[in-house]
This record gives sequence, C-alpha cells and structure tokens, in this order.
Amino acid sequence: MSLPSDDAEFVDREFPSPAEGPGSGSPSGPAPRPPTREELEARAATTQQRITELRRAQEELERERTTLEEARRRRTEFEAGRGEMIQHLTRGIALLEQAEFQARRDADQMAKTLAAFREALGRLESIQEETWTTQNWNTELTRALTAIENARMEWNAARLKWTLLDGVAPAAPTAPPGTAAPGALPQLGFWSLCRLGFAFTWPLAAAVLIAAVALLLVLLRR
Repeated sequence: MSLPSDDAEFVDREFPSPAEGPGSGSPSGPAPRPPTREELEARAATTQQRITELRRAQEELERERTTLEEARRRRTEFEAGRGEMIQHLTRGIALLEQAEFQARRDADQMAKTLAAFREALGRLESIQEETWTTQNWNTELTRALTAIENARMEWNAARLKWTLLDGVAPAAPTAPPGTAAPGALPQLGFWSLCRLGFAFTWPLAAAVLIAAVALLLVLLRR
C-alpha cells in the first residue's frame, strides 16, 4: 500500500510556477507618459520668468553696488577734504593772526611816528623870524636849530622803520626763469627782431639748402 505523496516536497522553489510571473509580487502600474507640448511651454515660460526675475534682481544689486561705491567715494572725499581743509585753515589762522599782530604793531608805531611828525611840523611852522629882535635872535635861533635837529632825528628814525618814506615801492613779483615779461618782444628793435628771426629759422633754411644741393647732384649725375 502506497503512502500519499506530498506535493510540497516536489515543488522546486528556485523556479516560479507558471502562475507566478516576474512581477506577480507587486501590481504593475501604467508607464509614465512624456510631457506634452503645453507642459513644455509652461515649463519654458516658468524658466524664462525665473531668468527675468534673476536678471532684475541682478540689476537691482548692480544699482545698489554702484550706489554704495559712489557713497564710499564721497565719504572718502569728505574725510580727505575735511582733513586737508582743517590743516590749511589752522595754518592760515596762525599765519593771519601773526600778520594781524604785526600789522597792529606797525599801525601803532606808524601812529606814533605820524604824531611825532605832526608835532615836529607844528614846531617848525611856529617859528616866526619876523618876531626876532636884536636881543633875542640868538636864543630864538638856537631854539629853531634845536627844533630842526629834533625833526631831522624823527625823520631819520622813521626812514629806518618805513621804507615808503624813501619812495621804495613793494617789490613786484618777478616772472619765472625762462619766461619773458609781457610786452617785451614788441619793445625790441628792428635788428634785434631780425636776429631773433634768423636764430629761429636758420635750421630750416639749412635743411632746405642741403636738400637742394643733393637734388642738384642727382640731376647732374643723370
């Protein structure tokens, strides 16, 4: 009597059964479809919009960078200009204060000299020779000579302080070396102008003469 066979013992587990396909473990879905023309156009439009926005953002950043560069330049110019002008003005104030002090001292001394001149002039003008008599003319003459000597001392002392009393005008600014004074050329004589013209034109004349001689030699050789 034979025993019932167990079908499970003869099932080869390495090969699937005909009922089981390669994808029988999971349900198969529909394959993805390619994008349509409308979807591609929509994606292209979106990409172009993003590019436009990025360009706009780049332009905004460029304008901001330009504004910052201009602000930085102006800030640098402000700091440099302020430092420069503070230095110039401080030095100028010191120089002008010193010049003002000197001018005030000169003005005070000039006022004193002016008062002394007026006093000496008054003394000299008060001398009346017609009032001299035989008895007092010697005394009056001594007084007059003393007044004259005092006036001369005041004059000589003032000349040492104020050069304008001798007619000395302030020195005019001299022209830089190598530059002629305005109007100096028209004041030259005819022969001087001729010499200047010859000095300026003789190199050109010599070059023309040499070229003419060379041309003449070439023509003679032919």
